[in-house]
Amino acid sequence: MDPDAKYKTIKVPHMADSITEGTLKAWAKQVGEQVEQDEEVASIETDKVDIPVNSPVGGVIRELLANEEDTVTVGQDLFKIEEGAAAEGGASKVASKEPSQASEASQAAKAPEPSKAAEPSQSSKAPEPRKAAEPSQPSKLSEESKQGAISPASLGVASRSERRVKMSRMRLRISERLKQSQSTAASLTTFNEIDMTNLIELRKTYKDEVLKAHGVKLGYMGAFVKASSHALQAVPEVNASIDGDHVVYHDFCDISVAVATPKGLVTPVLRNTEHMGIVDVEQHIASLGRKARDNKITVEDMAGGTFTISNGGVFGSLYGTPIINMPQAAILGMHAIKERPVVIAGKIEARPMMYVALTYDHRIIDGREAVTFLVKLKEAIEDPRRLLLNL
Repeated sequence: MDPDAKYKTIKVPHMADSITEGTLKAWAKQVGEQVEQDEEVASIETDKVDIPVNSPVGGVIRELLANEEDTVTVGQDLFKIEEGAAAEGGASKVASKEPSQASEASQAAKAPEPSKAAEPSQSSKAPEPRKAAEPSQPSKLSEESKQGAISPASLGVASRSERRVKMSRMRLRISERLKQSQSTAASLTTFNEIDMTNLIELRKTYKDEVLKAHGVKLGYMGAFVKASSHALQAVPEVNASIDGDHVVYHDFCDISVAVATPKGLVTPVLRNTEHMGIVDVEQHIASLGRKARDNKITVEDMAGGTFTISNGGVFGSLYGTPIINMPQAAILGMHAIKERPVVIAGKIEARPMMYVALTYDHRIIDGREAVTFLVKLKEAIEDPRRLLLNL
């Protein structure tokens, strides 16, 4: 390295109060490559999200101080950059390739094609006389197969190979938290079913107007988050949590919404949903969903949360018992909408029905509170006008 050049050592950035280390998953830039200011140089995987490492200055990467898959800690030296430098021969190399490619193309165009006249045409060849049928002989296939000359692969037998893939930090952390939940909480699940007729009709009537006016698709999650917020305020025990030998009652509703990503399940938080309308919720969910799919969700997006909603219905789940997201005290599970026969005013009708499940921590929530919560939710979803009247 040039002793007169100005070098800067970039360290592993602060990621979050609860995160002190991560795994260096990939270098986006290599030694000798040009980097612009705020351009991503590396990606660090943590147990919650992937943290991009951007260069604070423009220049050229001169040294990488860690390898991919290494564990790195906050404040550790990560790479060295020469400030203000330009990559050597970057433009000239590209320019030099173009003339050579053009000359190769022109030579290829000038090259004479092989004379087709010298080759006898296929149609002019005399047909070969058909050989007389040979007397049947014992098949060699069975003999070769007996001797093991034919492998299972050549006979089309399915492969029995195995692959070992290291679990990501996020997957390990999810496993740890789910097992902690099972070991700590006195989990119990109660169920109910909801007639989705009115909500489906509401969505069908206004979805186009909502999309035109607000630029967001009207789904079912907005109504369920709003109805859950309404029920949480009516039954505050479901919105509480345990801290040592104290029960903490939250006067606000921060609802975690489970979102599936290629790397695992993440639960970004919608904050103060008690003050949101259905369309507001849909807009926030759409924004968080895009960030999660683009791997741009931050630790701050997932911090906190007083209650969780998991919608397994999008994958076709009919029935299930969700696991509590500690330190929260309850989680709501939504499921697929299926037409089922139900009795309406003494008559059997086919109605779009959804099973809902509430898994709750029996240490602070009794059955009465859990059932009351689901009844409040059911009433609000089956008659959305109740939300407008705060009933």
